[in-house]
Amino acid sequence: QVQVEESGGGLVQAGGSLKLSCAASGTIFSFNAMGWYRQVPGKQRELVARIISGGFTNYGYSVKGRFTVSTDNGKNRIYLQMNNLKPEDTGVYYCNVQGGPYDYWGQGTQVTVSS
Repeated sequence: QVQVEESGGGLVQAGGSLKLSCAASGTIFSFNAMGWYRQVPGKQRELVARIISGGFTNYGYSVKGRFTVSTDNGKNRIYLQMNNLKPEDTGVYYCNVQGGPYDYWGQGTQVTVSS
């Protein structure tokens, strides 16, 4: 069984920075990708950033140039460095691991950016 756990959320003023961490434990077969998604009430969960097999990265349009996703190779850990935060970045951030046909999600961590 794969478990995913996020940490690092909180309250920050606009223009500030936060760093999120995620650790996945257990055996992940046929690793495809690991990344971050966020959700606000009334909206669908959206991609923030992810690393796919081979080390390629994808970013959501609204975070390009401000957020950076990275990983500890071989340690099933992923990080999201968020700079120049904006109030519209507020939401619950979820860590996701994709292995074979399976999606594993963490419980989410709240990020709140005040104006």
